Amino acid sequence: MEKEKLEFFKQLLLKRREEILKEVMETKKELTEIGEPLPDALDQATRESNLAFELRLRDREQKLLKKIEKALKKIEEGTYGICEACGTEIDEKRLIARPEATLCIDCKRAQERMERIKGE
Repeated sequence: MEKEKLEFFKQLLLKRREEILKEVMETKKELTEIGEPLPDALDQATRESNLAFELRLRDREQKLLKKIEKALKKIEEGTYGICEACGTEIDEKRLIARPEATLCIDCKRAQERMERIKGE
């Protein structure tokens, strides 16, 4: 991959990482600001449900952060944009949509088919 394109994807990944870290800090701040229990049980349940949802989102984002870090490492190593399954180049459109992608679209589809078969 050309140097300019690698730099583009590096900046895209760094921006996504920064956005996720910002959201994590906001959630952390919200957690520290939770005050006393609310007098209304419904309000308390709503707050706890919202908090649980936020924590699930942050868990997913933690996994995404690991993928972003892996992609950044691949850029440094010179292996970014190469499918881990078949070794072909990952289409640029796919990388723009998911810069942390490690599989080409054909291998990703095959992986998803296998997951569906195992899940049934």
